[in-house]
Amino acid sequence: MPSTAITPEAYIAELPLDKKEGFIKLRETIKRSIPKGFEEMMTYGMIGYVVPLSTYPAGYHCNPKLPLCFVNIACQKNFIAMHHMGLYGNQTLTDWFVAEYPKHSTSKLDMGKACIRFKKPDQIPFDLIAELMKKMTVKDWIAYYETALKKGLESKEKKSITQ
Repeated sequence: MPSTAITPEAYIAELPLDKKEGFIKLRETIKRSIPKGFEEMMTYGMIGYVVPLSTYPAGYHCNPKLPLCFVNIACQKNFIAMHHMGLYGNQTLTDWFVAEYPKHSTSKLDMGKACIRFKKPDQIPFDLIAELMKKMTVKDWIAYYETALKKGLESKEKKSITQ
């Protein structure tokens, strides 16, 4: 269930003790490593790192009043989750991350399309997360997002024409 906390600090105050230290270190790693221009805020009941509307006024296409999400972190019942939208659909970045993961962690990678789940906070590969954060600037993320959005819209148009 998403948190109703309105600040990252309030979110962290709610965390269970067994996950708090690892979560705080993950947050610090992201804040230290993410390129300039992303902004930390609460999004979707998680701590998020977004492209602010002042930089990208078009916002998120599903709700243009919201800033463009890039990374979210959340503490779930059984794991700490990191949702990295740059991994979603970017096979080059995903392949790099999957290949590097075993070099940084002895735990098995538990990953969906954009979600990486860490069951034990002490197994989070902080150095690898720092490297991942540096891989995409605000400009890179906007360009990738717009390209993916355009492809998605073109695909929908083709489907509707053939139906």
